[in-house]
Order: sequence, then structure tokens, then C-alpha cells
Amino acid sequence: MSTTSRTRWVILRDLLIFQVKLLLDGAKDIVLAPISIGAAVFDLFLPTDKPGERFYAVLRAGERYDRWLSLFSASRKASALEDGLFGASRAGEATFLGRLEEMAIGHEEPLVDGAASPN
Repeated sequence: MSTTSRTRWVILRDLLIFQVKLLLDGAKDIVLAPISIGAAVFDLFLPTDKPGERFYAVLRAGERYDRWLSLFSASRKASALEDGLFGASRAGEATFLGRLEEMAIGHEEPLVDGAASPN
């Protein structure tokens, strides 16, 4: 495969990955909007010993999901790497991209001695 052909394939693959991530991010918003309202209503009318406990639990769940989805983080390095988004992440990382890459290559990538995660 020529370099130009490979580059085009990587860009198309990364575009598809980004579109899936955007779809998942939008689904999160659609799901969390009514759940957060419901949790806040429960917290207002059926309070517990911790004010806002249910509502803030929904916010924490949304934050965990955002970290897992990591919508834009790999993009910081992707354009400088031959393998695009997959080059900017580590297979097996606890992110959507890390898990997707792990499925694609069939195994987790070990961390390099003392190196931090690329994201």
C-alpha cells in the first residue's frame, strides 16, 4: 500500500471513529438531560442526609463517561503520527479509543518503562 493510500485510509478510519464518538457523546446528552432533572427533583422533594446526592451522582457518572469517551484528546498528537488516532493512544487504555485499538490489534500495548499514557 502506498504512503498516500495508507494516509487516506488512516484519515477515513479516524473520521469514522470520530463520528462514532460524536454519536456516543450526543446519546449521552440525550440520556443525561432527563435523568439529571429527575435526580434533582428527587433531591428537592425527597431529600437525603446529603443534599443533592442523586443529582451530583449523575454529574459524576457523566464525567466518568466523558473521560472514557475522551472525545478530542488523541487529536492533539494524531496529525503528527503515521497511524493517526491509534498512534496517539495506547491499546488497552481505559478509554473508548484504547479499547477499540485493543480490539483491532488483538492485545493490550504495554506501557513503555516509566512512560505515561499518551493521552
